[in-house]
Amino acid sequence: MSEFSQLQALTDRLLSAARQAGADQADAVALEAAAVSVDVRGGRLEHAERAEGVEIGLRVLIGGRQACVSASDRSERTIAEMAARAVAMAREAPVDDTLGLAEPGQLTRDTDSSRLELFDSGPEPSPEVLQDLALRAEAAALAVEGVSQIESASANHSRRRMWISGSNGFSAGYGRSGHGLSAVVITGEGLGMERDWAGESRVHAADMPAPEEIGRLAAERTVARRGARKPPTGAFPILYDERVAGGLIGHLVGAANGAAIARGGSWLRDALGEQVLPKGFDLLENPHLPRHGSSRVFDAEGLATAPRLLVRDGVLQGWTLDLATGRKLGMPSTANAMRGAGSPPSPGVTNLELTPGDQTRDALIREMGRGLLVTSMLGASINGTTGDYSRGAGGFWVENGEIAYPVNECTIAGNLRDMLLRLTAASDLPDWRGMRVPSLLVEGMTLAGA
Repeated sequence: MSEFSQLQALTDRLLSAARQAGADQADAVALEAAAVSVDVRGGRLEHAERAEGVEIGLRVLIGGRQACVSASDRSERTIAEMAARAVAMAREAPVDDTLGLAEPGQLTRDTDSSRLELFDSGPEPSPEVLQDLALRAEAAALAVEGVSQIESASANHSRRRMWISGSNGFSAGYGRSGHGLSAVVITGEGLGMERDWAGESRVHAADMPAPEEIGRLAAERTVARRGARKPPTGAFPILYDERVAGGLIGHLVGAANGAAIARGGSWLRDALGEQVLPKGFDLLENPHLPRHGSSRVFDAEGLATAPRLLVRDGVLQGWTLDLATGRKLGMPSTANAMRGAGSPPSPGVTNLELTPGDQTRDALIREMGRGLLVTSMLGASINGTTGDYSRGAGGFWVENGEIAYPVNECTIAGNLRDMLLRLTAASDLPDWRGMRVPSLLVEGMTLAGA
């Protein structure tokens, strides 16, 4: 725990200053982070960057009003000024009787995150090691026939520790580490240029794939896009590749967020207990997955997290709530509060998994006959209140159950409520993602191409 002692001391000083400034309740956050990134191009180092620092944040509550402030200076003078400013701001804020810290009896006693293995205790990779990883990915990509250039190959590492304390008695923290590697590859020239990429991130270096695998995959994806053109216009089935299918489910998750429900600005506002996915689909949140970067044993308000089903057999089970949104809706928190140093808690999700199907992606391609396989998304126009959906897309045109040619510059449109009820899932559930969603086939969407 010694590595957290400085952060805990900072939050204690912030709470003491808040009490002296006149706050009824307060919670404080202290963050310590360091990150290194390296970019290479043409077999040489192009850019290297290191950033590190400590940030502190304070939230005060006075009579149903709240305010948040943050700073990077940790002096006694700054902390006292933060507390005074936060209290002054809170006194001018509108009253919201749903605001408030958790009651002591609601707080978890299990704050030991070590079983989740969120921190890689191995040696921090040097810039030279990161450069070598990026160069290996670049070389593997260049070895694929049809590649004209590598836009970038990048490797990074980060470490982050956080401590949260509240005037209600909660005090706990955790550390996280991260390793990442990516490559962006180009094929063709001028107006015929196409690009694609591949990248992976893990908590532990031992779980990362080889850089050659990432570089080769980025190149193969790119070369497959040579000669891309617009598809026909009409109503066709759309198959979302697992690379982008998580975004489709993300719209469902966002619409079930308690903040959107409390505002009345969600297309799911009247759907609790109703069918939102086909029968047989479960959507599980599991915040306790070991070695996954967003796992956690407690949320940002000190409540114990637990696995829960957002959707069971296609039926929406509940909203994603923190304490305030739960109180607004007359429901208990689902222990989904998240926050940064300069912002109050808000609901968010971790480690989602959608039930996979029993057919491969290729089998779904054969089954769809004629339509679009989407592998990339561009921009978005989503009406959060109605669920009307329109997005730019790229991918591959499917004819007679086989991939015919690559596609760019097209738009797919529909209504999310209708689209999600017409899903068929493939069996290709990806690993190591914050949202594990297989490829998803949606029947009868509108496609605007040539």
